[in-house]
Amino acid sequence: MANDDPSRVRIVRKSIVKPSVARPGVVLAVSNLDLLYQTMPIAMICAYRTPSDGLGFQDVVAAFEAKLPYLLDHFFLLAGRIVANPHSGLPEVHCDNQGAELVVGEVGVALGSLDYGSLEASLARLGVPVQYDAGVALSVQLVSFACGGFAVAWGTNHVLLDGCTLCMIVDVWSQLARSGTEKIAAAAAPNHDRSIFRPRAAPSYGGLGEVFIPLESERLVNALTAGSSLVVRTYYVEQRDLDMLRVQASASEERGASASRVEAACAYLWKVLAGVVGSSDDRCRMGWWVNGRPCLAKKEAAMRSYVGNVTSFAVAEASVDAIKRRPLPEVASMVRQSIRATATSEHFQELVDWVEERKGKGPGKYVETATVGLGSPVLSVTSMVSFGLDTDFGFGQAAIAMPTWVDSGRLCCGFVTIMASPGTGGHGGGSWIFTMSIWPRLAAALDSDAHRIFKPLTAEYLGLAQYSRL
Repeated sequence: MANDDPSRVRIVRKSIVKPSVARPGVVLAVSNLDLLYQTMPIAMICAYRTPSDGLGFQDVVAAFEAKLPYLLDHFFLLAGRIVANPHSGLPEVHCDNQGAELVVGEVGVALGSLDYGSLEASLARLGVPVQYDAGVALSVQLVSFACGGFAVAWGTNHVLLDGCTLCMIVDVWSQLARSGTEKIAAAAAPNHDRSIFRPRAAPSYGGLGEVFIPLESERLVNALTAGSSLVVRTYYVEQRDLDMLRVQASASEERGASASRVEAACAYLWKVLAGVVGSSDDRCRMGWWVNGRPCLAKKEAAMRSYVGNVTSFAVAEASVDAIKRRPLPEVASMVRQSIRATATSEHFQELVDWVEERKGKGPGKYVETATVGLGSPVLSVTSMVSFGLDTDFGFGQAAIAMPTWVDSGRLCCGFVTIMASPGTGGHGGGSWIFTMSIWPRLAAALDSDAHRIFKPLTAEYLGLAQYSRL
């Protein structure tokens, strides 16, 4: 594509920002749970309206140049470099004060002109985040738009952290930048201690061998099948509709049971999926990436602010007829039971043991078996609505915050990521944004649903319609 194409990001400058406190010689080994993801770029993109009070993009850049060193003091691994251990070949982080990357760019389009109903047609199409070296632990990318708005992309690597930690970084940054101090509250201090994930002397891990398979070519569908099977859509669901689903999904026979909004939304999606599958298959599945911090924090409070990967996968399968026939409360109960069965300290200990017996041997990476695309259709969900994401670092809340990632290109299941709209209550409140990589038939079913619960995301909904012109 031509260099003068206004829809591509032009790099203005790159620099390295170092922590204000050096930690020379520190080598941080990754945990067994980190090794499930190996090296894979992930990012959080936050798009902002034009700053008020006479502030401009140069003030945004100045804020990062001045205050990013203090964030790196608290998240010191983000100033390191990811390298392979010469003996084991496993990744580790060398924290020798190398610093994080700060990229400043510009693009000649307006925020309001983008098609937010498709992630591939909006921020990701522009190349935000800009490609960065796989060894860099953190690449912060600031991009100005022709309308006066801007975007901040926090690019890192999945081998270092999960979605919860990514939200934590943005949240702590906002607190530091607004407060003007160099410190954060003791309760929010990041915990980098990976020693909690030690394997047992006698490993025990039950049936985990069925949950993961090696990420090898012969076990995956071909790239053309995966690429042509899915479309990318972004929807918003308003708070009143989420509350309505929760009420409908809470009339359960279980004594005292009340569905959460996540459980209710997943139950609704499962029923829509079953309707789409119809007679094409007699079974269908839902899957969830489960955050282990709440259950582990019952024994170790510092786990609530743990920096790293604490995620496992839960999956439930049922007949298409059963999901279509059962009322929403019963399907929500199935969701709840599957997640709870995985969200236990024993499960995560088994996962640590399972990885221990495999690391450094055979294939270097595993993938969740259900996501490959073989067997009955599966819709996999990552919910990030409970993490609490504060995006206001002194220039107002972001209009939208969404995670992006790069998969193997040969996974062929449906993927859903749920984020709370910035500034609408936090910690699971307000309206939600659903980014989906799903089958065209499922997208068509959501678009044509008479209840219109899932609505295509638009610039108008995000309050960006006025930023459609240059």
